[in-house]
Amino acid sequence: MARHTRTLLGAAGAEAGADASRHAARATLRDGSTITIRAQRPTDRQGMRNVLVDMSPESIRRRFFAPRRSFSEEEVQRFLDIDFVHHVALVAVADDAIVGAGRYIVTEPGEAEVAFGVSDQWQGRGMGGLLLQHLVAIARQHGVRKLVAEVLHENVPMLAVFRASGLPSETRHEGGVVHVTMSLQ
Repeated sequence: MARHTRTLLGAAGAEAGADASRHAARATLRDGSTITIRAQRPTDRQGMRNVLVDMSPESIRRRFFAPRRSFSEEEVQRFLDIDFVHHVALVAVADDAIVGAGRYIVTEPGEAEVAFGVSDQWQGRGMGGLLLQHLVAIARQHGVRKLVAEVLHENVPMLAVFRASGLPSETRHEGGVVHVTMSLQ
């Protein structure tokens, strides 16, 4: 399990702070690498692009459910226009480069959809679980009571992240997609 140099869960709101747009914490991955998990910034456009370039076609398909290498300007703006209330986005930074990201978007009161993307060379080190922990702390503080995710059934690593979170969860299979609902209460 990945270690934090500073814990966020426990007194969820106290460490995460009232202003999620200022969120930042150092964390240690399973292999001993250190990263900073921080709020995504409007200036992160190129860094987010670089993460996509570093992801294999399979990782892209697992994240977006389709092979993609480019996004419309409108899609890019949706990824970058974060209000940190209804749309919270965090990035994982190593050596001044964004190597992963996680976000949630409130879809109805008390419920948000969560999603992650991690550069291939950083996968399998515990980054997804750390991003989830930080998002959970922020979500709880903002009154989100459940997180939902749609995951391709073959995306075993992402399903494992959700199982390892310790959050009470339910899964429902529909076609090749697993619908995951995690309770934050």
